[in-house]
Amino acid sequence: MTQLTPTTSPPSAPAALDALEDAVTVRRPRRRRVRRWIGGDGPHTLLFLLPLLFSFVLFSWKPIVDAAIMAFQKTNLITPAEWVGWDNFATVLSDPLLGTAIANTLWFALLALLLGYPIPLVAAVLMSEVRRGRGLYSALAYLPVIVPPVVGALLWKFFYDASPTGVFNTMLGWLGLGPVPWLQDAATAMPSIVLFATWSAAGSTVIIYLAALVGVAPELYDAAEVDGAGVWGKVWHVTLPQLRGVLFITFILQIIGTAQVFLEPFLLTGGGPANSTMTILMLIYKYAFQSSLGGDYGAATALSLLLAGVLAVFSALYFALTKKWGTS
Repeated sequence: MTQLTPTTSPPSAPAALDALEDAVTVRRPRRRRVRRWIGGDGPHTLLFLLPLLFSFVLFSWKPIVDAAIMAFQKTNLITPAEWVGWDNFATVLSDPLLGTAIANTLWFALLALLLGYPIPLVAAVLMSEVRRGRGLYSALAYLPVIVPPVVGALLWKFFYDASPTGVFNTMLGWLGLGPVPWLQDAATAMPSIVLFATWSAAGSTVIIYLAALVGVAPELYDAAEVDGAGVWGKVWHVTLPQLRGVLFITFILQIIGTAQVFLEPFLLTGGGPANSTMTILMLIYKYAFQSSLGGDYGAATALSLLLAGVLAVFSALYFALTKKWGTS
């Protein structure tokens, strides 16, 4: 009779001991870290973090959860809320003003990208090439950010006076142009708002670019200069590749910021003329506070959740794509 031999033999005693020893050595560092954390400053650190975590949850996440619940209710924040399910979302999506608000917001975002995205980069590159007075130029670039937004908006509204004696129309009159109905015409209202928004917000981005340019190795510019590259050649082949990560971040931040534009059209035009500057956040404001649609907090929070969801999906796709571009 032939004896059958098993295809796999049981592990030998030394191999089993080695596997057990490896498992023990993996568990020991974990236990040591836990003991070190408990015996060290871990509990004290957690104790000091508890007030911060409590404040963060109370003032950041609790309003988000409350808004998510309110989106499925009909409430005026005084009488008891009534559950209405998806009715608030249906009301928002069937509102004819929603398409206008989306189109205006996209128009504002496009104009802001064409005007407000390259200007801070060009200004930062030019200031980085200046040998003297760089601090003064940086302070002047950041000065509009220090001005309170309401003060800046009212100041520019005065500049945008449509009469021939308005500040901007007077300047155009020196060139034989104008007067221009800056905020009173649907064709020029949104570009006027974008011009003010660029002036008020570009300083922060300029400072970010200047800080990133400090980290660019001077040897790269020297090598490009040896290869015969001019100013724009060094910018294209050295500066922009080195700032690629920063440019990606500022781009997504600007997209999110332009999608949430509210203060500029609210103070300058109030959404007019003829709803030509009515944005998504202004429509949310009208749902919640304006007399014609006032008190519909459920619809306001429903539209807010829709906007947050769209921005979250866009941000996830953007970061997924830029991660591949960054490694290529």
